[in-house]
Amino acid sequence: MSRLIILISGRGSNMRALVEAGLPVAAVISNRADAGGLVWAREHGIATEVIDHRLHVDRPSFDQALAETIDRYRPDVVALAGFMRILSAPFVERYRGRLVNIHPSLLPAFTGLHTHERAIEAGVKCHGATVHLVTAELDHGPVLIQAIVPVRQDDDPERLAERVLRAEHIIYPRAVRWLLEGNLDMTGDHVRTRDAQPQYLWADGSAEGL
Repeated sequence: MSRLIILISGRGSNMRALVEAGLPVAAVISNRADAGGLVWAREHGIATEVIDHRLHVDRPSFDQALAETIDRYRPDVVALAGFMRILSAPFVERYRGRLVNIHPSLLPAFTGLHTHERAIEAGVKCHGATVHLVTAELDHGPVLIQAIVPVRQDDDPERLAERVLRAEHIIYPRAVRWLLEGNLDMTGDHVRTRDAQPQYLWADGSAEGL
């Protein structure tokens, strides 16, 4: 049976979406003991672990401890769900092709933080979210699926963020399921679903309840 590990640092709303989609979550791991998502995971009978980054002298030491904990569960896929630590190149390479992240923008646009504010300031008409395989370059890597969320004239960052998050909760479980089921082919940085499922979602107010 396939096994999924989820890494979180906070409330874990995308973690909840993955669990509620019925994916085979073996454990939830956080770098913060006070992460709200850990409480929810425990209440739902999911194993949890804490690897506190503050107890490690440097990033390689933390990454090694994190990897050793992950490997105990023999995961097929490791999903970052609001995990607020930059991972080292050796860690990323260790899980190459199995480490996936969701980012609140249409990558390669707006890497990094404060994506909703920057999208509004830039005057773009479409924003959204991207699920991608993780590479050593921050917020880069082969795209698995994207959700396109129109930017409305009266949007502020909070309203836009709320709609993007709803889209994230749809596309992240889809992409992780594709990985777990081996439903993806990759040529270079281009990823295709083997059964031709669409790798985009129009979140325009009419698609799938958004």
